[in-house]
Amino acid sequence: MIKIPGNIYTQIIACCIQGLPDEACGLLGGADNEVTIFYPARNSAKSARLYVLDPKDYLKADRDAESRGITILGVVHSHTHTEPYPSPIDIEQAPDPAWHYVIVGLGKPLPSLRSYSISAGTAVEETVQVSIGAIADIID
Repeated sequence: MIKIPGNIYTQIIACCIQGLPDEACGLLGGADNEVTIFYPARNSAKSARLYVLDPKDYLKADRDAESRGITILGVVHSHTHTEPYPSPIDIEQAPDPAWHYVIVGLGKPLPSLRSYSISAGTAVEETVQVSIGAIADIID
């Protein structure tokens, strides 16, 4: 499970919509599967079908997370025309089996967000808990 505060969930969705027509991407920082910061990043691929996280943005986020005493928990990217399921390229390029791979699908009128763990070529969907103040909603 990954826990995302409502304000960060909103930042993620906004980043993905603003990235259109290309896929958007960013990194999640936090601890113990709880996201505390979202780092928007540039998509070096500049593509509607592929994302490549800009190495300078990754380094900047990693250094900032370290200075805060947190870690990079995972990566976010959007699918501009499809549902939020990992593509074969997403699975092949997943760099860290400990990360959460959050995908925002923009193929329907309302964005949808899902998260996966990816290891050894297999993607397994995980629960996303979005908290809004004292209220928590579970997205399955």
